[in-house]
Amino acid sequence: MASVPFHYVDLRAFSYGTEDDERVERALRVYLPEDATVERAESEGHHGDRICILSTRLENADDVRHVLSQVATLDDIETVREELVDRIDDNCSFFLTFDKQAACEGTVRRGDGITLRAKVEAYPATREGAIENARTALEAL
Repeated sequence: MASVPFHYVDLRAFSYGTEDDERVERALRVYLPEDATVERAESEGHHGDRICILSTRLENADDVRHVLSQVATLDDIETVREELVDRIDDNCSFFLTFDKQAACEGTVRRGDGITLRAKVEAYPATREGAIENARTALEAL
């Protein structure tokens, strides 16, 4: 894939009070290039429990390619391609969630716990154009 039709990719995971922040960060890093920076922000849940928000934004084309190469290893990548109409919003953002527990074990699988948001390039910026560009990119994986 020569060019990457994404402006950036955001990845985010929450580490709740019952979880080890370092372990959750290692799970998030399953999708990231080795030198990616992970930012931490502390928050509080509804009942006063501590939540650590781990996030990163990748804007470099090589870094975005790395994340997409991880997405390509999904067993059900074809299903993701078929669901693009439901996964891209009117702001040309593509959403996908991954299983945090599987990532803790080094496995890439869809599920809950890690959220990917990728801004799809489309000129003009239309949802239909973004869907087509994302489809082309995912088919090239």
